[in-house]
Formats: sequence, structure tokens, C-alpha cells
Amino acid sequence: MSFEDPLLGLAIILVMGIVGGELVGRLHLPKVTGWIGTGIALRAMQMPGMEDLTRYSAFANFVLGYIAFTLGATLHLASLRNARLRLGLLMLAELVCTPAVVVLGMVFVAGMDARAALLLGAIAIAGAPGTTALVAQEARAKGILTRTLVAAVALIDMVAVGGFVFAASFIPGGAENTWQHAFASVGAEFAATAGVGVGCSVVALLLTRFVVGPAFLGPVMVAVILGAWGAARGFNCSGILACTFAGIAASNLRHDVIRATEAYLSTFGGALFAGFYTLAGMRLDFSLVLPMIGMVIIYFAARVVGKSIGAFAAMSIAGATWPVRKYLGPALLPHGGVAVGLILVVQSDPRLAEWGQTVTTVGLAALAINQLLGPSVTRYCLQAAGEANMDRARLLDFLDEHHITVDLTGKSKDEIIRGLAAQLYGVERFSISQEEFIELAIQRENEESTCLGEGLMIPHVILPEGAEMQGMLGISTRGLQLQAPDGKPVHAVLLLATPQTDRKRHLEVLAAFARAITQNGSLREQLYHARSAAHAYDVLHADEAQDMNYFLEDAMERAGVFEKG
Repeated sequence: MSFEDPLLGLAIILVMGIVGGELVGRLHLPKVTGWIGTGIALRAMQMPGMEDLTRYSAFANFVLGYIAFTLGATLHLASLRNARLRLGLLMLAELVCTPAVVVLGMVFVAGMDARAALLLGAIAIAGAPGTTALVAQEARAKGILTRTLVAAVALIDMVAVGGFVFAASFIPGGAENTWQHAFASVGAEFAATAGVGVGCSVVALLLTRFVVGPAFLGPVMVAVILGAWGAARGFNCSGILACTFAGIAASNLRHDVIRATEAYLSTFGGALFAGFYTLAGMRLDFSLVLPMIGMVIIYFAARVVGKSIGAFAAMSIAGATWPVRKYLGPALLPHGGVAVGLILVVQSDPRLAEWGQTVTTVGLAALAINQLLGPSVTRYCLQAAGEANMDRARLLDFLDEHHITVDLTGKSKDEIIRGLAAQLYGVERFSISQEEFIELAIQRENEESTCLGEGLMIPHVILPEGAEMQGMLGISTRGLQLQAPDGKPVHAVLLLATPQTDRKRHLEVLAAFARAITQNGSLREQLYHARSAAHAYDVLHADEAQDMNYFLEDAMERAGVFEKG
């Protein structure tokens, strides 16, 4: 039987991939490893009519665009306020450290031509956003490492594309191939893709504002992904970058649209990923590995070392917590679609034909190893950092890293409330104006002080409308003199904004926070002396803080047991 029809072939690939992923999942391994392994097995079977994978390129391109768009959407600038230093230093380390270690290893240890090594060094920067996001989702991971990792992989792929464009423009030689020409090529690539991506998002957002109803927000964003990818190809630039910029623009111009898009695609997202990664596995030919096994091992090892050293150095300079320093580099091991795309560019670019065979063989072989081992390594890092199985509803979930500041200042309660409200309104939207919010908080504070003793103050506002509780936590290590009842300086101010319909949780937060701070001296000291918002987040979400920040489902189960008893 032949599978000439691409839809029939895709159906077979999809079903086989789903089965392979489920079988591997039962071994407590990431399903993406099963999908890739199934693809490798399908290639080895040489099924008639399924040799030409270009027939499925439209499907693969859409999934790549979807991955790029959704990860670009995670770069909501206001939400990443406290992570900018970590991410900026990590991008610099990825741009310098990873390719440097790879080039040195391939040239001086493997004896490879320096120009081929430079191309591989740029390709080595690329990560696997889709794989990383899937592993984090499967592990139900949540925390500073997870947040940094998921935000970083989108940026890392952008760095990889820029580094590759620079290398591909510079290394062929000739009078026109200068450093200036290479930098100009990178600038032109980013300018073109940014224009395409932002333009598509702006047009879509205007349609959703004036023409399209809320029910069609998701489909319109799907059109943005298709349009950004197709337009980028028309301008001969990167579809991945264009979709990433489209996601960034949509997220920062109208953040609620992203949630609608994710909800719309989540119903069949599993099918998209299963088919895509099974196809990725079918692209990998292990028969090419043996002739160059030495180079493949050196390239694989150099990439791991480069990412580990670079991430550790960047996170150390940024003052990140120890788990983030230790595990971020290895967690970046997965290598995915962007790397495949860059390798295909080497194959098709006449200027790079001289090094095409070497780059393709070594790059794809190492990619196969990375794709098979990488997801398990990432999952191990999330588990070892204590962030696996933490993506469950907790009482203080609204206190994410971008809802915490450790440089709280102010000479009066009014000034402190105004400062925290301004930061809260910088990342959230409410049904009332910022000034009205401040007036309500100050009025409530004047009626009855919310200084609870032991350095804690919890001013709050009850909103007439709203979907969920929000808040901003400010910490002052030195302490603020605010005439607290016990005469002690105030070190933590938690400004709460609670919808009228969520008064019960409001009281639970007040009681749990006050009880933990006043009774647990160790937790209190750790929180009051947190060096950064990330450190404070870790204190609030650590196992030791579960009396204050408990899992809601655990509390419900306990309540059910008590009711039955």
C-alpha cells in the first residue's frame, strides 16, 4: 500500500506518533521523546510514498509559527520587569559563550574547518521552544527557573537566527563580505521580520476591536500566524522571527488576546505537536552518524559545556538563586525546529555549499541526540530544582515575580500605597482608575490601620468588579517607620485588590499571611531580607511556606475529609 496522498500520510504519522508518545509517557519520560523516536522508526521502515517530507512542509511551518508566536507572547514586557537583567545577561552569554566553546572544540579538538565550525557554533545557540514548553507543561512545573527557561528559549532562538545570519554573511569571503556587511544583514533581517510580524498583529487587533466579535479572536490570531509566516517567506526572511515578533506585539498591545488564542488552539494542540515532532524525527538519518561519530560527540559535548558555563555565569552575575544558576544551562539542552531550519538554509545556500555536507551531517546527528536526551534532561532539572508539580492553584498565586518589589521606599503610608498602586497598575488592568483605587486604599487605611505587627502591613481595596484577586508586595530590608501598633518598623507591605465576589479568599489571604509572618520567625526573616523579587518569590512558594501559601486542592481535600469525619 502506498501513502501518496499527503493527508493520508499525515494521518498515519499522527496516529503512530500519538501511540509512541503514550507508550513512552507510561515510562515516565516526556512524550516528545516518544514522538521523535517514533519518527526515527518510521524513517527506518521506509514506508512507500512517505519518503518526500516536503509534502508536509505547510503543516510543519504552521506548527513552527504557532510555537514562535506563543513563545513570543510570553515576552510581555511589564510582566518580565524583574526578569530583564537575567534574560539580558543570558542572551549575551548565549551569543558569546556557546558559539565560542563550540568553535574552539570543533577546530582544535575535532580538526574541523573554522568556517564550518562557525556555522555550527551559531546553530548551537538555538533551543527548542516547543519541546521546552511541552516538558514544563507535562511536569506541571512552576517557579523562577521555569519562568526564566520558557521566556529565554524564545529569545535564544532570535539570537541564534541573528548569529547565523551574521556568520552566513561573513564567512564566504570576498570584498563584499565584511564585518559591516554582516552586521547590516542582521539588522535588515530583524527589521524586515519585525515589520512583518508587528504589521500582521496590528491589522488583526484593529479587526478584533472594530469588526470581529470575541468568539473569533482565536481564529484571527491563527490568521496572524499564517500571514506572518507567509509574508516573511515572500520577503525572503525568517518566518520564525516574524511570528515571534507578531506574538510579542499582540501580547504587549492587547494581552487578553493571547489567552483567547491559547484557549482556542489548546483543544487540538496535542495533535499539532505530536505530528510536528514525529515529522522532525523522520528527518533524522542515523546512517550518517557513524562516519563522523567523533565530530558529533565533540559538537554535542561542546554545546552542553557552552550552555552550562554561559548560563551559570549569567545567572551568577544577575544574582539568581542557586537552583536557577545550577540547572538553567542543562535545561536548555533540547535542540529543535530553528536548528533544523538553519541547517536546511546551509543546504540550500550556494554560498555555503562548500561546508554544507559537514554542517548537515554533524548538525543533524547531534540534533538527534539532543532531541532524544534533551527533554528528559530538562524534566530532571525542573524536578531537581523543586519546581515540578508546582503548577497547581495556591493561595498566593497572584504574587508572581512581577508582583513583587524589594526596593520599597516611602516616608508615609499614603506615599507607599501610591507607589505600590502605580506598580500594580503597570502590570494589571482594573475596572476603576488608578487614582480612584489609591483613594479607596488610603480611605480604608485612615479608618483603621492595617499594620498588623512584626513588620507587616496589608492595605486593601474591595473592587466593585473584577475576575480575580491581584496584589503587589513591597519589601524593605531596612524597614519603614509607619507607627505600627507594636512600634516596630514595617518591612513588608502587601497591597491587595479583591473583587466583591472573592471576599472569602481575601479573608483567607489576610489570615494566612498574617499568621505565618507573625508566628514563623524564620520565614519572616528570609522574606524581609530577600535580595531580589525572585528570592522573595522562592520564599513564598517554598515547601516551608505551605502553611501560608497552601495548595487549594489540598485544602479542599482536607476540608472534605473533615466534613466526612
